[in-house]
Amino acid sequence: MKNFAIQLVWFTTLYVFIFAGLCQLNIPLSVLITVLIFGYFLILFMVYTVLTDKYTTTKTFKDWYEDHPMETLDD
Repeated sequence: MKNFAIQLVWFTTLYVFIFAGLCQLNIPLSVLITVLIFGYFLILFMVYTVLTDKYTTTKTFKDWYEDHPMETLDD
């Protein structure tokens, strides 16, 4: 994957799933709260990174879907 923002989204998603699994185990509450607070900052950083990413594309709504292309949409 070339884009850092996409990698960060995948990492954050994995982090949230791991945190949900850790909540089911017998882990001390202080550790869970620390992981939770770090997760909040990770999610905020992810949102900021995605919103400020410089990704551009040449695709428009007239390109439709890539797996089922259409010539143009009806205007």
